[in-house]
Amino acid sequence: MRNGVAEDIGAFLPDGPVLFVTDANLRAIGLTEPALTELREWHDVAVFDAVEEDPSEASVLAAVALGREAGAVSVVGFGGGSPMDVAKAAAYLLGSGDEIAGIYGVGRARGEGLPLVLVPTTAGTGSEATSISILTVGGTEKKGIVAPALYADHALLDPLLTTGLPRHIIAATGVDAMVHAIEAFTSRDLKNPLSDLLAKEALGLLAANIRTACDAPGDLAAREAMLRGAFLAGVAFANAPVAGVHALAYPLGGHFHVPHGLANTLMLPHVLAHNMEAAGPMYAELAPLVDPALAPLGIEGRAQGFVEALVAIAADIGLSPRLADVGVGAADCAMLADEAMKQQRLLVNNPVAITREDARRIYEAAL
Repeated sequence: MRNGVAEDIGAFLPDGPVLFVTDANLRAIGLTEPALTELREWHDVAVFDAVEEDPSEASVLAAVALGREAGAVSVVGFGGGSPMDVAKAAAYLLGSGDEIAGIYGVGRARGEGLPLVLVPTTAGTGSEATSISILTVGGTEKKGIVAPALYADHALLDPLLTTGLPRHIIAATGVDAMVHAIEAFTSRDLKNPLSDLLAKEALGLLAANIRTACDAPGDLAAREAMLRGAFLAGVAFANAPVAGVHALAYPLGGHFHVPHGLANTLMLPHVLAHNMEAAGPMYAELAPLVDPALAPLGIEGRAQGFVEALVAIAADIGLSPRLADVGVGAADCAMLADEAMKQQRLLVNNPVAITREDARRIYEAAL
């Protein structure tokens, strides 16, 4: 991690053509140009910038087609979680020759992808640190490709790339990273000492700096802390997977196009409340990292204070508190619950089981 490291991207790539995956907005504001200018001095570069929010399987296939046409021998993912997820899947498919339909799920991508460098421009998704690509299939369903072959060879963390983001993106992606840390720390079965240490370090960095990052966009110290926290949270949940918050957030993105970080924010307090009986002591352990004033309280007080402190952070940084604010009504809750049940890959990690009726009730509580 250092300011300007993204401009040295060519040093991390093999000789030969490069597939550069990003989105049109980043190109329009010029954020990609320093890196592309440097790359073009040494490599032929094919730019795929048609990545959408909640990226689709079709985007991956289009990127793969461009990469094959260009004879790409490496891939760069430059942007937020969407371009990085597309780049991870495209690099794997280009290198392995596999068909995408056969690799959804856990451990089904067993081939070898092209060399991959990821450059995050948001401090939130942690995608640069994980072996996961989340894609929208059939218009609304989120499906994951999860396999070690999707890990990047290099992740370049450049705080300068995050300074021009709108406040709402800083806020939503920052909470997304906090949720990664929280769910990794409480992940059922796969929780482990390494992921616990990383999750706690990440959550402390993120909670201490997210308000400053939103209120003072030019504060590079806060930007660096957020970027480091998001990366560490990504490493944590790569080892102890996320759970119920993400499972219930995905249908909000698929059906209502709610940005992923905001969807996590909306579901977070209600899933934590559902989990409280089993996860309360773990939430109590995390509480002082979010609000040091909670440290002297007992376990129950710290656990409840933890939820309240997270709600306060979301309010302070301007994120919507209710599903009604993003167009979700009571009539939608049954459908959303049905969709959430498709996320068994995530639900199995939740510290308390979430049934369809539980999911419906949680959505209703979030209205």
